[in-house]
Amino acid sequence: MYLSSIDRPHIAGPSRRRSLFLVSGNVLALGAVSLITDISSEMVTAVLPVYLMIGLHLSPAAYGVVDGTYTGATALLRLVGGYVADRTRRRKFVAGLGYGFSAVAKLGLLAAGSTVGAIGAVIAIDRTGKGLRTAPRDALITLSTQPQYYGRAFGVHRMMDTVGAFAGPLVALGILAATAQAYDAVFVASFCIAAFGVLVLVLFVRDRRGTQPPKGVVKPTALGDLLRISPVRRLVLAACLAGTVTIGDGFVYLLLQRREELSVGWFPLLAVGTNLSYLLLAAPLGVLADRIGRQKVVLAGYSALLLVYLLLFGPLGGWPLLVVVLTLYGVFYAATDGVLIALAGPVLPSGVRTTGIALIQTGQALSYLVSSVLFGLAWTVWGPTTAIQVAAALVAVALLVVGLLLRGISATEQPA
Repeated sequence: MYLSSIDRPHIAGPSRRRSLFLVSGNVLALGAVSLITDISSEMVTAVLPVYLMIGLHLSPAAYGVVDGTYTGATALLRLVGGYVADRTRRRKFVAGLGYGFSAVAKLGLLAAGSTVGAIGAVIAIDRTGKGLRTAPRDALITLSTQPQYYGRAFGVHRMMDTVGAFAGPLVALGILAATAQAYDAVFVASFCIAAFGVLVLVLFVRDRRGTQPPKGVVKPTALGDLLRISPVRRLVLAACLAGTVTIGDGFVYLLLQRREELSVGWFPLLAVGTNLSYLLLAAPLGVLADRIGRQKVVLAGYSALLLVYLLLFGPLGGWPLLVVVLTLYGVFYAATDGVLIALAGPVLPSGVRTTGIALIQTGQALSYLVSSVLFGLAWTVWGPTTAIQVAAALVAVALLVVGLLLRGISATEQPA
């Protein structure tokens, strides 16, 4: 059972037993919003890769552009959202705008039909919403949590978030089965669920302004000032490098589907398998990161990603391959997604923390855009096996460099 403290997020001296799952009520509320929103999002995105490449016959290169756009094209809006949220101190409002954009985008899918350009435009609107909301949401988590518990707080939040990601594809499959494959019904249901998530944000999430600088004191030079801080600069470089060697989920699942000759109907369940691993491990790995060092857990996560890529062209096959790959893929996300932001939290000045988080996430997103485009081209030119072999080699090199960049950053954290 999680202990809630909406009005007292900084509780001094909890016992070791009680502190295991100690998070504030604001973190739980933000987790609930993310859970609901991810049900909505994953209802749509779980079938997108197979729909585009098999249903619309896009080439791997074309899919790489669409997949990169899905995460990276609106990345700069993360910086805009982070800066505006810090300058106005209205992080909840900016996050709410982002969630609202994503909800409206679900209705846009009704009008997009099978036109790739229209689908791309709707995806851009949805990603605009994600770009605006992510940094203010994560900043609210840090402002509602003691620094020594950042890993735990992000672990609990990401666990709740992934419950939604786990449930979304199953809800979509249920709706399709009940409506004789009526995709419009999925889009309408997705919008209604997303709108409910916005309502939960409005009613239950609280802004944290009391300890922040007065409104408007955040300077236009905030980005440059942040990059002059050595640990922040190294974190941004590490995030960019890691993003550059990380291929999209869709490519991983397509490689599994092609190798094991899975039917199209089973494709959405690959994401379900990853999300099950993620949600089971997110909170425990967050607690572990607080205890043994967040840097170690992040590096372990990228080691798991390397194993995933190696297994995609190795001798293992059949259901053991599916189980091992999806489990390790969930380990990768659980060990890196929230833990990297938890590692960054203590080195970011509180007045520009949202901007700093947005800077790191923007670097990741832009690098991911480059990675998706390049991997799609590599698949088209060299074939899927050679492309994933090159990706594995690059991850191995990046793992060493990221380890050097992150070395010593944990020393700036407050002791648990």
